[in-house]
Amino acid sequence: MRVRFTKMQGAGNDFVVLDETAAPLNLTADQYRFLADRHFGVGADQILSVRPAPAPDVDFEYVIHNADGGEVEHCGNGARCFVRYVRGQGLTARNPVRVKVKNGVIELAEQPDGRVRVNMGAPVFDLPRVPFDSAGLTPLAEGGWQVWPLALEQAGGRGAACMVSVAVLSMGNPHAVQVVAQADTAPVAEQGPLIETHPAFPRRVNAGFMQVLDRRQIRLRVWERGAGETLACGTGACAAVVAGRRLGLLDERVDVHARGGLLTIEWAGGERDAVFLTGPAQTVFHGEIDLPGAPQPRAR
Repeated sequence: MRVRFTKMQGAGNDFVVLDETAAPLNLTADQYRFLADRHFGVGADQILSVRPAPAPDVDFEYVIHNADGGEVEHCGNGARCFVRYVRGQGLTARNPVRVKVKNGVIELAEQPDGRVRVNMGAPVFDLPRVPFDSAGLTPLAEGGWQVWPLALEQAGGRGAACMVSVAVLSMGNPHAVQVVAQADTAPVAEQGPLIETHPAFPRRVNAGFMQVLDRRQIRLRVWERGAGETLACGTGACAAVVAGRRLGLLDERVDVHARGGLLTIEWAGGERDAVFLTGPAQTVFHGEIDLPGAPQPRAR
């Protein structure tokens, strides 16, 4: 099965974009994993599928699969690449563009400076909706909000458990954000997988490691569900700034320094206020690739 694709990146978070507006590809989880494989496939953190609008009040549907083949709810860096793709490929001339994602609708707009601004919707703090199971856990008050102490145990019981305190919220997908002294030396590779798979998160979680530089700047590293550490994470940047605001550490507009580049997050601070993400989105190359295996039937 041969498919056409476009490779894109936003602040180093890289994607394979597939145009399914004319016909569905019906790819399997194995085929998504093959596309994301950096040795045998194209290589990407996530696969983005552009699909026809499922309702008259939106322009497209935007479906995201992680490098492990699993579908996820949201991706801010991918959303910026999405709007750059559909406008660059002539699929729409609208600006802004409204697209349906798994958990709702988001609005994307190209800016005069070439960056893309995304209305990411309001954060979710209701723990069952994150989802986060707080049974047996006790929060600690901090800065007018709260953090949750989690015990991280090595697989197979190797070594003693360590404790971390995380702020918990959803930006369309679940996030656990901890404040660290130095992002560059934070134990992302060690703690990230343990936080991701902690039993308190029934759908797993993205683990953020945030260093506060001042009230308008942070450094951030994120271990993403199903992808590992990425050079940038759009929803992770939003979650970190929202957490920092609620903990009393940050102002309304914050520059997020990720390893792959600069993202700007704005949040007025109200529970119903939308979070806005602005950052780069670039096309790397176009190509075709032969996928192994047969497509799967699309559920109706």
